[in-house]
Parts: sequence; structure tokens; C-alpha cells
Amino acid sequence: MRCLVQRVSEASVTIGESITGQIGKGCLILLGISKDDDESVADKMARKILDARIFEDGKGKTNLSLRDVGGQLLIVSQFTLYADYRHGNRPGFSNAGTPERAEALYDYFINKCKDQIAIVEHGVFGADMKVRLINDGPFTILYDSEELASNRDKLH
Repeated sequence: MRCLVQRVSEASVTIGESITGQIGKGCLILLGISKDDDESVADKMARKILDARIFEDGKGKTNLSLRDVGGQLLIVSQFTLYADYRHGNRPGFSNAGTPERAEALYDYFINKCKDQIAIVEHGVFGADMKVRLINDGPFTILYDSEELASNRDKLH
């Protein structure tokens, strides 16, 4: 699972002319799901992201989590985070999860976040979406469950 997390002042996702998700202060998560991911990976990634201290405290230090600041979430599916560009000029996506499995884990991840964050908005899996954001900082972090595999027990 790969999550590109951007701290935002505001963000929205639009399909056609309709806004399907919109948030104020919080995080935009572009969520990529691999063929090897399962619910346990989603659980650990959600915890890691929601506990990340990426918001400033009163002294200007990044000491506060999304929960601490009452932040909001916008989650957008992004299978292209699993692009394989090692061969040729056209990226391959064979490491991405199948659409059926990825959609189920996308929904699972959203619901896991909704259990812990008051406002969780999202896009529509597989749709052609336009994402707008004001990146706060900018502050962007890539979480990759494969890179953290050796530290799985530390994902808390």
C-alpha cells in the first residue's frame, strides 16, 4: 500500500461538474493498493498516518497529529502510485491490485479512517477525477508498506 499524504488547507475532488468530496484543514491521501495488500496492511497504514505528527503546535513544531488538530481527510484512489517505469516509456501497472480487490480495500481504508476521524470525504473508485488542493507547507509524505515491511511490528 502506498499513501501519498499531503497536509492541506483545503482540498476537493470533482467528477464532471460535481464535487464528490471536499475538506478544510487536514490531509489529502492519494491511496494506491498493491496486489499483495490486505486488511492488516490497511489497518497499520491508517494508524501510522492518523498518528503522524505533521501539524504544528503552538511553538511551531510539528508535534500534533490529524486527530490532535481536529483535521479532516480526503481519500482518493490512485493506482498509478504502483507504476513500473523500468522498461520502456509506457508505465506498467502489474503490481497494482486488481480493481475488485483494490476497491474493497479502498472502501475498507475509508471506513477505518471514519472510525477515528469526524470528517472523511473521498472520491469514487475508478472514476476520472479532478483533485484540487492547497498544500499547506508544502508538506507531503509518501508512506510505503513495502519499505516499512521490516518494521511491521513498529507500525502502530
